[in-house]
Amino acid sequence: MKILLFLALMPACLGVSAQTAYPSKPITIIVPFGAGGVADITARTVGQAISASLKQAVVIDNRPSAGAVVGSTAVANAKPDGYTLLLLSNANAVSAGLFKKLPYEPVKGFAPIGTLGYFDLALFVADRSPLKSVQDLVARAKAQPGQLTIGTIAVGSTQNLSAELFKTTVGIDALVVPYNGTPALQTALIAGQVDVGFEVLGPMMSHIASGDRGLRALAVTSDRRFVGMPNVPTVQESGVPKYNVASWNALAAPAGTPPQVVDTLNAAIRDALSKPEVQQRLLALGVRAQASTPAELAQLLNSEIQRWKQVIVNTKIPQQ
Repeated sequence: MKILLFLALMPACLGVSAQTAYPSKPITIIVPFGAGGVADITARTVGQAISASLKQAVVIDNRPSAGAVVGSTAVANAKPDGYTLLLLSNANAVSAGLFKKLPYEPVKGFAPIGTLGYFDLALFVADRSPLKSVQDLVARAKAQPGQLTIGTIAVGSTQNLSAELFKTTVGIDALVVPYNGTPALQTALIAGQVDVGFEVLGPMMSHIASGDRGLRALAVTSDRRFVGMPNVPTVQESGVPKYNVASWNALAAPAGTPPQVVDTLNAAIRDALSKPEVQQRLLALGVRAQASTPAELAQLLNSEIQRWKQVIVNTKIPQQ
């Protein structure tokens, strides 16, 4: 009888053992952006530290596409076992309002794990520009309605929507000009083809230099100064108290991933982000390392979806 009872309990015991063995093989992080950008380098930096913590390889799989749709769809449809993760970002929140229909559920399709970091956008001008502050920019726009030009990357990007949100927040009539990438925007700014540009800090920092071929940051967009540029004020400090925009990166798994797996990954993220070398590597990209709970990430995603949906409606950007 005892032998039969032991045999009956064996599957349950094996199930517990299998669960506690996670991870027992390499973990793949699908990054829905190209190699070399802020999201990619963030994923590789944190992934390497997670690999050391969990003692398993972490593989980065780049699947760039408009609105992060291709990579997000792949993860939403993956087996919910913790071995296929998504580099979730503000692009996912924007896509929820930008696309008429997505091939995955923007919220219900994922199990949030935790944030990796936040990164500022900034308002940039050519170093030789007469605009010295956000106040100068607003004053000029109000004195010459419709004449100020604001450069961003593609329509519907976080940068583009941030510029549109700035316009409505400060109440100015300005023309937002989209470019097909950061290099084109940098060239246009330096050449004086646009008055100001909205872009993330990372790819612009090497161009912030004195002289007539450099760029200058008027303000950063979040509610705190970037530690790497302590003399650059925030937009809020510059007289626009209701404006606060920061982009972010996080990790998520397919919906249905076991809670204990999510907890293991969240702990690994926290361990990774506590390491000074990881913090410094991210800081060089303009990223402020910051972990969260899964619940906090879920709340962030929901609030950002609602925020950017409203901006898209207000600016009459057609859904794709």
